[in-house]
Amino acid sequence: MSRRRRIEDCVQRTVCQHLRIRGVHGLLFWHTPNGGERRPIEAAIMKSLGVRAGVADLILLHAGRIFALELKAESGRPTAEQMQFISDFNAAVAPNGGACIAHGLDRALRVLETWGLLRGDSANKGALR
Repeated sequence: MSRRRRIEDCVQRTVCQHLRIRGVHGLLFWHTPNGGERRPIEAAIMKSLGVRAGVADLILLHAGRIFALELKAESGRPTAEQMQFISDFNAAVAPNGGACIAHGLDRALRVLETWGLLRGDSANKGALR
């Protein structure tokens, strides 16, 4: 596993801690584990069952709105599939949600606060780290 991948996993774990502790009432979120190496036959089966490359790291539902958040290390770059998913998601949900790519923990928390999915302000409350 690459160093960047481990950093992104750390960011995602911390974001999930914030969501569990500071998430607004009624928030539902999950991660869809699409990654990993697969044999060609298994990959074809998964694709036929609806698995899609590039699905964002977190999908979040609240009050009839839906959001997708792709998490990256500060220096991380999204794949073409991730960019396409974000674009398709934004087109499908407007104006009742949105999707974005967040580089680093601070940006991810600001996005979630802007979307109204976290209580409080991580910059002023001694956020979880």
